[in-house]
Formats: sequence, C-alpha cells, structure tokens
Amino acid sequence: MAEERADDLPATERAAAGNLGWSLGMVLRAWQEEVDEALRGMPGGSRGYHVLSVVAQGEPRRQKDLAGQVALDRTVLVYLIDDLVEAGLVERRPDPTDRRARLIAVTERGVRVLAEAKNRVAMAEERMLAGISPEERLILRKITTKAASAIHDTRPNTDPCVAVRSVLDIPS
Repeated sequence: MAEERADDLPATERAAAGNLGWSLGMVLRAWQEEVDEALRGMPGGSRGYHVLSVVAQGEPRRQKDLAGQVALDRTVLVYLIDDLVEAGLVERRPDPTDRRARLIAVTERGVRVLAEAKNRVAMAEERMLAGISPEERLILRKITTKAASAIHDTRPNTDPCVAVRSVLDIPS
C-alpha cells in the first residue's frame, strides 16, 4: 500500500494529521455516546459494564483487587458495586481466607444481562466505526488494545474515567 501524503487526505484528516489527542478524543466521544445509548439501564453505564465484564471472567475476586483491574478508585467502585448488587447482577460474598474482605461474584442474572449488553455494545461499536473498513476496524482494535495494555502495565492505578472526563470536558 502506497504511503499517503498529508495533502492527499480529506480536509478533516489533514487537519487532524499528527494530532493524536484530537483523534482519540473524537473516537472516545463517539464511543461514549453510542455505548451510553446501548447500555441505557445498566447500573453505572459503561463503568458498570466494564466491572461486570471483569467480574464475569472467572473466580470471584476481592473488591480491592477488582479496583486495580478495572482502574477505578476504590471509593467509586464501592458505590458502583452497590448499584450492581441492588440490580441483582453481582453479589458480595465473605472471603474464606480473610473475614474482613468481600469477594465480588457475578450472579446468573448478571451473566444474562452481560451477554445482552455485550451484543448491544458490539452493535454500537460497529455503528461508530462504520466509516472504516472491517480490516481497519480490526487493526484499530488490536493497536488500541496493545497501547492500553502497555499503558495499564506501566501505570496500573490510572483511572480511565478521569481521562474520559477530561476529554469530554466533564467536571469531576
């Protein structure tokens, strides 16, 4: 594939060339809008979806470990888990190895709701990325996953919600 020159690009792409922040912001804003609509009714919206997704991946996990895995402040996570418990999607169980700790486990209802939510999110992402080819979508997903994983590995306590709020200009 021949390398594109900046002056061969459409005006919007030419203006954004070299401006990673603008590009990521546009993608993030579009993703947030589409996914918020797809997850209407999900406790915590996309945050709740991410927490539920992680909790559903295997054994119940301690709340404090979960906070690191989903890169959320522990205080925020407590309230989010409260909402997920109230909705019957997860439950808190005593940790048999530490009576002070609680394990977070997905419920049967949570598994069903998550499966439905994953389908709605996938459709929302397809709508959001409709302007690029399926091959480019796959490349985008691979590259962003690789970059996000590398960043999370070096900065495990980074709260992605702070980044979202700053890009979307939402007060904390």
